[in-house]
Amino acid sequence: MGTILKDMRHVRWHELRHAQGSASQVPGMLSRIAWGDSESADDALSDLGQWIAAMAVFDATAATVPFLWELASMETVKDRVGVLALLGTILAHGHAHHPEWTRDAHLAVLAGLATAERLAGDGDPAVRAAAGELLGAFGGHACPACPPR
Repeated sequence: MGTILKDMRHVRWHELRHAQGSASQVPGMLSRIAWGDSESADDALSDLGQWIAAMAVFDATAATVPFLWELASMETVKDRVGVLALLGTILAHGHAHHPEWTRDAHLAVLAGLATAERLAGDGDPAVRAAAGELLGAFGGHACPACPPR
């Protein structure tokens, strides 16, 4: 593991949950997104999206978001647009029975404002567009679980 994702080891993933159960596999998925070939990275991003955001957010979602921001910032990551889209999906979903998971996940995404603004000026037009869409979602975000902004 290089300098990116180095702080994953500080998260107690085995104590967190996602849609399929224990979040202990999340670091492996993040690593595949970071360093895998295009097919492996795409599969990992898809699986991760299903686990932490597709239908609801979970306690593992908030723990994962800082690493997604890190991946979106790295030019070597194959699908930064997909990572930004996943962050948008997280911001759009919640968990009906755990508003604290919703709040924590949304606040983690919103904490990446400076990164999203920087990516809106990225050299890759697709990344710029995805960051712009996410910034638009930031501005329109209001949900009962989140504090007023």
